[in-house]
Amino acid sequence: MLSAKSLFQEILDHDESFRLFCSIAASGESQGGWENGRIASLLPQSCRDLAPKVARHGADEDKHGRIFNALLKRRCLSPVDVPPDTDYTMLLEQHGIGLGHEQLRGEAPLTEQDVVVYLAHSRVTEQRASEQMALLRRHFGSDPDIGRAVRMISDDEDNHLAYCHEELLRLARAGHGPVIQRVLRECALAEIRVYRDVSLAVMAHMGRILAWPRTKAAVLAAGIHAVYAYERLGGWRRMVSLTMPERRDALGGPAVPAPGFA
Repeated sequence: MLSAKSLFQEILDHDESFRLFCSIAASGESQGGWENGRIASLLPQSCRDLAPKVARHGADEDKHGRIFNALLKRRCLSPVDVPPDTDYTMLLEQHGIGLGHEQLRGEAPLTEQDVVVYLAHSRVTEQRASEQMALLRRHFGSDPDIGRAVRMISDDEDNHLAYCHEELLRLARAGHGPVIQRVLRECALAEIRVYRDVSLAVMAHMGRILAWPRTKAAVLAAGIHAVYAYERLGGWRRMVSLTMPERRDALGGPAVPAPGFA
């Protein structure tokens, strides 16, 4: 029977598909770590109180990248180049979502509007990350090989999502509410398209590695398109709502270390 658990298990059990999976994940997390590090250093004076939290966010993402690379090393595997059509972070940037790398490589301070864009983009993408890690945690949280890594990353992603909610609500109270809602909607609608395209690309690459029959590949592609249809019809709204999280000040301390991984 084709299920999320059986699909992930097949990918994890094969060295080459596991290698691609971890390489894609490590690359995305490392990019996120660099972006947050640059944002922390470029925050405007009016938002300097956010700097430790943004830096913590970046440190967590860097740690996740090291964890995925450590999982590869445990199986005596090395990372592979990430196919461009699977690069979620860069494809989002190409769609004009978030702060561009060219801007972040500069030295000009960000504006409060830029901070709103950063947090709105993060709120949408962290929703996706939190959901994906919750799925992996449900099926593989007790796995002897990857369970500890999955639980650790899942906890961090939940903290990142809580932080985005809390900080966006604070900015909304400061008068940025209409802009926040507009940017959230734009980000969500772009993200669901990119997520669909990246999911199709990842499954195509995995299918070639694992020699999936055409029928299986077609069923998986149909499932991805069905998810996109649901999200386009209204599922995207879960990505734009703002509620005060149970985890308050979720990024208020130093990054949690990952002994044995990074």
